Amino acid sequence: MIASRSFAILLPLILLTLSLAACGGGATPASSTPAVTVVTLKPATVTLTRELPGRTIPFLVAEVRPQVTGIVRDQLFAEGSVIEAGQALYQLDDATLRAAYHSAQAALTSAKVALELARNNAERLTELTKTGAISKQDAENAVARLHQAEADVGVARAQLESAEVMLNYARISAPIGGRIGKSSVTKGALVTANQDAPLATLQQLDPIYVDLTQSATELLELRREIAAGKLTEASDVPVAILLEDGSRYPHDGKLKFADVAVDETTGSFSLRVVVPNPDNLLLPGMYVRAALSNGERQNALLVPQQGISRDPKGNANAMVVAADNTVQPRPVQVSRTIGDKWLVDAGLQAGDRVIIEGLQKIKPGMSVQATEFAPPAGPDSDQPPASPAMGNPAPAAPAAKQG
Repeated sequence: MIASRSFAILLPLILLTLSLAACGGGATPASSTPAVTVVTLKPATVTLTRELPGRTIPFLVAEVRPQVTGIVRDQLFAEGSVIEAGQALYQLDDATLRAAYHSAQAALTSAKVALELARNNAERLTELTKTGAISKQDAENAVARLHQAEADVGVARAQLESAEVMLNYARISAPIGGRIGKSSVTKGALVTANQDAPLATLQQLDPIYVDLTQSATELLELRREIAAGKLTEASDVPVAILLEDGSRYPHDGKLKFADVAVDETTGSFSLRVVVPNPDNLLLPGMYVRAALSNGERQNALLVPQQGISRDPKGNANAMVVAADNTVQPRPVQVSRTIGDKWLVDAGLQAGDRVIIEGLQKIKPGMSVQATEFAPPAGPDSDQPPASPAMGNPAPAAPAAKQG
């Protein structure tokens, strides 16, 4: 009796639920057009760069060696300090050299006295020949002795200058300005003239060189692109220096020269960049990378990376919104990245609307509602950061001008 009454109560609820389910199952939802975000391609002039590995090299290097033999009496510098050109570094014991200098001084004085006597004698004998008191031969001999005395003075003067030079060599001075390393000798050490081991090494670090290597194959490809008109040669473009930890060095460099020969073992050639180094942040031997300009491409098209996909075979494709707002697949060719964008070589043209958001909701031929992508506000939001020309991102910002 109780079960029958419960069933009577639940029956209307069950029928109502089934009725609602039948109504819901038979309803057809209103069709909606998917919304996508697009980027309209605009031509721009882009400076293409290539990151090259390199090492820092001192601008000037001088190995300090003695030019006379002697005992080191004093070391006149602090190791690791900055040295001015001409600053004294070592003082050798110069007692022997000073004695030789004084001896040369005395020899010069003696030669000058002999010259004065020879001059007076030649003048007197020349006058006597006029009266016939002596023979002409005696006068000529006196003049010859005068010339000999003049030559002796010249020799003595040269010997004095030589002795002075050797005496000055006992005080070893810096040939260039820069930072000096550790000393290889101490006070009391015996050093010899022109010895193989330097006493210390001076290095001028401001500015500093960065020596780079680039593949000869890349150089040939670059020249072919310039010859074909795909690129124009960029000149006087600053070279961005990237430190080993990935940070960018605050001062840009400038390309000084490219080597004229290719290394037979590596197939590469060398380039040298000169970089300001006022704070001595760059030290010799550091590994760095340099973003070097390869050239400028006129009317370049840049597509955000999320707008390019690849099929299982590796072919690049983009989804484009046509004029009738339908989705059309487009095979494209891309070769390198510029910051967060692909540089398009073929397959797209200026004015194409490439879908960058909502790709998972669409398929070819479907009608969509396209909304133009609005970049975040910022002073450099319309200029993508620079990257190497071979597809590796770089943190430097390129010169990009809207065309």
